[in-house]
Amino acid sequence: MTSYSKKKMMRSTKMTTDSSQPSKSMDNELIARLRYLRLGRLLSHWDETLETARKGRYSVERLLKYVLEQECRTKHENARLLRRQRANIPEMLEIETFPFARQPKLDRKNMMSYYDSFDYMAKQRNMVWLGPTGCGKSGLATAFLLQVIDRGHRGYFVTFPELLHELFQSLADRSEGKVLRRYLSYDCLVIDEVGYVEVEAAQVGHTTGTRRKQRSSLPTWASPNGGRSCTTGN
Repeated sequence: MTSYSKKKMMRSTKMTTDSSQPSKSMDNELIARLRYLRLGRLLSHWDETLETARKGRYSVERLLKYVLEQECRTKHENARLLRRQRANIPEMLEIETFPFARQPKLDRKNMMSYYDSFDYMAKQRNMVWLGPTGCGKSGLATAFLLQVIDRGHRGYFVTFPELLHELFQSLADRSEGKVLRRYLSYDCLVIDEVGYVEVEAAQVGHTTGTRRKQRSSLPTWASPNGGRSCTTGN
């Protein structure tokens, strides 16, 4: 991983459904029904919801819409956090905290244009991050991956040595088809630390013979030239 993590933003991975006890004004039958329907937010915010409706003088129709909106918002947020948890990301490094000031050769305007346009997903483009150790390749790739996840896609973070180990292990136990299908199922894949392990191209080609279709990958590559800048290419 890169060395700029002193100034990072860690988003909570705690599910947003309140785990507090149901209101005392609710009977057991009502509690059981809400749990059966998995209306977790309404269960934990029953009194608050009724109070909001009273103060706002909600009609029955408006109250029902309000309850559904709050439940959908909670489930959507929980799903987002769950995708983040399953993405195997070591550190939740956000684009807002990237220290562009420490990388004067990195074109911030161009980088943010890539990020905001979301073309790497919309147009299924691969991106390669090049630069020496510590220039921010992993952090930038992580930030792009988090944007993918937060927009409703599935993503995954893996280092190149870990990926190779898993692929070669799958050859030994004949589970390569299952492993490849799992990696092919992700909408976006970050492969970190490419270049730290020497491997023959033929070996990788034989192991990953299935071509990925309609997916994006964001590998980070340590450049051997010792330069100080971090760059990206399609």
